This record gives sequence, structure tokens and C-alpha cells, in this order.
Amino acid sequence: MNSTTILTPAGPLTIVATEDGAVRAAGFTADLSELLPAGQPETVRVRPDLGAVSETVRAYLDGDLAAIDEVPVQQPGNGFLATAWQALRESKAGEPLTYTELAVRAGRPRAVRAAANACARNAAALFVPCHRVVRTDGGLGGYRWGVEVKRWLLDHERR
Repeated sequence: MNSTTILTPAGPLTIVATEDGAVRAAGFTADLSELLPAGQPETVRVRPDLGAVSETVRAYLDGDLAAIDEVPVQQPGNGFLATAWQALRESKAGEPLTYTELAVRAGRPRAVRAAANACARNAAALFVPCHRVVRTDGGLGGYRWGVEVKRWLLDHERR
């Protein structure tokens, strides 16, 4: 596994990826330990760049909002989690959805709390864009990396 930290207008974005470029974890932090599962030591080499993954992030920041859509993601989860994460990956930049809409897209319309849980458990922020999910009343709701980061991402995607 390799990691890098890219400085973004929303703050540092640290990414952990496999040798072949599949994102395993990502978050708006410079602290790699915040992304690694507790009690599961993995050898992660810090690199100045992750090649295509880093290029994709730069393209996204430069305005190619669909650039992140094609980056492979590998995060543990099955059942509803995996389905909800796939629904998030299929969401469009600039078109936020509610937790209720995420539950519907994931095939379980009544599972609104499970949809919120899928967002909370998402380890691959940005690449599985849980920042695109807002409350039914239009409020931002929570975001692991902070509401200001979520606001910046949503504003960036509205341009």
C-alpha cells in the first residue's frame, strides 16, 4: 500500500491506495493514522505522488468533476453498505441527494438510518462522495472531515 497527501483548498487530502491504484482509504487529514483501521497494522509507504490517482484529484480540483468517478475503490463492506457506496459513486457532482434518496437508490427506501450509517462508515471520502448527501431540509448534516470541508466540496461541484 502507498499513501500521499495532496494539499487542496479544503485542506490536506490523504489517500491510501494499492499498488495498482485502487483507493482503500481517503480523508481530509494529514494524519495517516486516522485512515488506517485500528488493530490492523499495514505497511503503508508514504510517496510524494500516487500517479494516476493524484492526477485524478488534481483534475477534479481543476474543475473536471467527473474525474474521480473512474478511480477504482476497494473498501471492506457488503450488503447494504456496498450497495449504498455504489449508489454514491453513481451520484452526479452538483446534484446533492438526501439520505432518503440514497436509501431509495440503494434499494431500501425505508433504510434512511442505514443510508446515513453508510455515509458515516465510508472510508474513501471524495472517491465515494458521501459529501453529496444532505438532510431533507437542505441542511448539510454531518461529515467526518468537518462541515466546512463538506461545504467547500459542494460549492466546488456547483460551479
